[in-house]
Amino acid sequence: MPCFGRTTKSGRYTPTRGSIDKSPSISVTESRRDGIPAAPRSVSMESVEKHAKTPEEIETIKRAVKENEFLRNILNDEQIEQVAEAMFTQEVEENETIVRQGDEGNQMYVSQTGIYWIVINHKKIRSFSHPTVFGELAILYKAKRLATIKAITKGKVWVIKRDTYQKILIQNARTQEDELITFLKKVPNVNKLPEEKLQTLIKIFKTEFFTPDTVIVREGEIGDKFYIIRVGFASVSKQVDGKVADLVKGDFFGERALFEANDKRQATVIAQNPGAECLTLSRTQFLEYFDSNVFTIPAVENSITFSPLPEDGDIKNLKLDDLTRHATLGVGGFGRVELVYHKENKNLTFALKYLKKVDVVQQNQIPHAYNEKDIQIKCNSIFIVRLYKTFKDQKYLYFLMEPCLGGDLWTLMGKQGKARKFTEPAARFYTACVVEAFAYLHDRKCVYRDLKPENLLIDARGYLKLTDFGFAKSIGTRQTYTFAGTPEYVAPEIIFNRGHDKSADYWALGVFIFELLSGRTPFKSNDPSHMKTYQLILRGIANVNFPKWMSNNSIELVRKLCKPIPTDRLGCLKNGANDIRKQKWFDGFDWEKLRERKLKPPVVPKLSSNLDCRNFETYRPDDDIPPDDLDVWDNNF
Repeated sequence: MPCFGRTTKSGRYTPTRGSIDKSPSISVTESRRDGIPAAPRSVSMESVEKHAKTPEEIETIKRAVKENEFLRNILNDEQIEQVAEAMFTQEVEENETIVRQGDEGNQMYVSQTGIYWIVINHKKIRSFSHPTVFGELAILYKAKRLATIKAITKGKVWVIKRDTYQKILIQNARTQEDELITFLKKVPNVNKLPEEKLQTLIKIFKTEFFTPDTVIVREGEIGDKFYIIRVGFASVSKQVDGKVADLVKGDFFGERALFEANDKRQATVIAQNPGAECLTLSRTQFLEYFDSNVFTIPAVENSITFSPLPEDGDIKNLKLDDLTRHATLGVGGFGRVELVYHKENKNLTFALKYLKKVDVVQQNQIPHAYNEKDIQIKCNSIFIVRLYKTFKDQKYLYFLMEPCLGGDLWTLMGKQGKARKFTEPAARFYTACVVEAFAYLHDRKCVYRDLKPENLLIDARGYLKLTDFGFAKSIGTRQTYTFAGTPEYVAPEIIFNRGHDKSADYWALGVFIFELLSGRTPFKSNDPSHMKTYQLILRGIANVNFPKWMSNNSIELVRKLCKPIPTDRLGCLKNGANDIRKQKWFDGFDWEKLRERKLKPPVVPKLSSNLDCRNFETYRPDDDIPPDDLDVWDNNF
């Protein structure tokens, strides 16, 4: 069976506009948004190589980075210092092109000396001569250069590669994480918690600094906070005995306050010169994430596992040759999605997704392809598109899935008029479907990472199902560090490269609700580099103007989901997704009926048969057949 497709700039498998015959029944008003998959990588803990520079050169680089509107918001002083030390020098000649528009970049530059032109579409925009950062998008992920930078004179630039930059940030985050875990494993009772709960605990500590001679806790007072000294010194004294101990990095005090209400402090702790920086956790904060009996009842790891799909005989024994193509449902990424039916039983229909193997290899997406297969095939939820089985040949990987002939939510938004927005009851129904899909995945320690209307299909009854698991990942108890997602939906921690988990999905859920109710995302910009979008995300939801027609309850929910601190978001506290279900915006919503599929959806698709494709765009055939790939990397497909 031939696959007709072409590769988009992102390499994602989402419908595109390049080969569409517009159907009268489909309104096309907006371009679909590409996701950005980062190349999978493993980061060693070996030291990042430093390149010799004078103190003046270090300061020049640091100053240029701090003057860059984007970088100064994602790097702290320590990270800026490390980036400056890791940059290497490169001499440039007169008329030399350093960055070429349209090329894929993997390096960021800081000009040290020389004069340079910025050229876009062969037009000189402006020149610069002072130390300036350029090419900074390339350190986040693989992206095409949006401008050409050409040297007018001889000069010198400093360079850092993407892998080096990301290694600095990931090592920084992992070092802090490992350090705090080491601290906690010294604390009685706390050290009995399983790894999963320790990982949660380290994310909710706050940082406080106490100047010399400040009383941190006082003997006899009621305590409600636990402290770990991260930097500096403190002394411990008792009224009867006087000074009894000195505290240094890694020492702790006040731990009884976490699991004993109204605990009285047993001693006074005072910060000593030059002060004490402490990691702190209040009892109130602790109880938002853990039950009060967490230390007295043995904690058990989440033992939920994926439920294998029941395989009926028709699917279990089905072969690729048994299928006949009926129509194309979507184009993009490395191939197509086709509606197919069984040759001997036309009522047995499927969506068959093709991935071009040669493109999967060339774009380093093998791990993503395996993640998609391994996670989705184990999911057995009515809110997730079922993947029945996979096939392969010398040209393609094939994913055999259930067909959802109601189209996708993105297309349905286009039918809501110029504003592209839903009513609150409709948005509530569609959001609830996503909440159920996320709860299912998160219970199984998986993150999705690409929520958007384009990735939600509508089944024959009008219910939403999550699809396209190319960015999904099983993370266990730890965080993941790859930059993945659609720019308007990515959470701040993904941009910061500090590690992320299910909290990134709940941030995206807040963005999703905003888009359903307003017709746009809260951080949308017209900047093709997405830098302005990322800057808006880092500024936060507090700086977003909500449409006047959005209700107070919907605004409150979006704000709670899009909190800047990941662990503060709804869905990330001890009650998980139930905290979202209990929000005022969902008052009166019947979650049980939703799970039983007894609620009436906002729109029930009109379908005449199980081969009716009226809710999808019409695509022209494409005979771009890829070459054979004879490697054996796909043995498990």
